[in-house]
Amino acid sequence: MSRPVPTTRADYRAFRTLTTRWMDNDIYGHMNNVVHYSLFDSAVNGWLIEEGVLDIAGGDQIGLVVETGCRYFSEMAFPDTVTAGLRVARLGTSSVRYEVGLFRNDETQAAAEGFFVHVYVDRRSRRPTPVGDALRMALESIAT
Repeated sequence: MSRPVPTTRADYRAFRTLTTRWMDNDIYGHMNNVVHYSLFDSAVNGWLIEEGVLDIAGGDQIGLVVETGCRYFSEMAFPDTVTAGLRVARLGTSSVRYEVGLFRNDETQAAAEGFFVHVYVDRRSRRPTPVGDALRMALESIAT
């Protein structure tokens, strides 16, 4: 079985800069694997907020994570700066698959790549609802 080749910055449509923290390092001297998932979540939700399509306090629709995964290619550690590349790989009626590449400092190949699937639901009932028009337009702008 051959190892997948990391994506490059050119494979992504939107970018967010994230900072690492001292506490992100583990006893082995690199960023602990669970931190990658936090960075994925921060990158996607930060982008959604910046685009004006996510109101975390009062929006009628919210995205719930139903699936996630990550591949690790090289180490990152505090005090690295991480750039998260974002793209939408699949946009359904009520769901979206985000793909995120994490790039260490100025490197062009991803140190890690991950994905997660949001199902958009009504905040109160937690039942799936179609992705709203403004959100759909924003997601389509970074779709591959």
